[in-house]
Amino acid sequence: MPTPPPRRPDDLVQLLTRAERLAARRLQAVLEEEGCSLDAWRVLALLSDGEGHHMTAIAEAAFLPPPTLTKLVDQLVDQNLLHRRVDPFDRRRVLAHLTPRGRVYWQRVEQAVRTGRPTLGDGDDELLRSLLDQLAAALAESAHV
Repeated sequence: MPTPPPRRPDDLVQLLTRAERLAARRLQAVLEEEGCSLDAWRVLALLSDGEGHHMTAIAEAAFLPPPTLTKLVDQLVDQNLLHRRVDPFDRRRVLAHLTPRGRVYWQRVEQAVRTGRPTLGDGDDELLRSLLDQLAAALAESAHV
């Protein structure tokens, strides 16, 4: 059996980029059928824990700059999917929460996403999740050095 060519150092970045783009494209197709954008899905996913989150945390989780997040949150408020409340511990901050309608919408969208998600099988989904978590942690740690 011939020896495979040596891997280039950027192969991992190429594979990660390709996988991310394919996954995002597939996810966007499912979300479009539900009338939801990828950015809105990320916001709703964070808020689905019922805790309420401040705008800075939401912006970080959704990978959005604050002005873009503000516009998106305004749209979601207008659709009665979420509401804002003053943080009881810091009255200068605002927390966003899902409305009851937002929870129902999130459950429907998330079920569609789960149904449309491909699986690797034989525990490989969890292995991949674990390895990606480790990689993200290592990259974050090396960024702080």
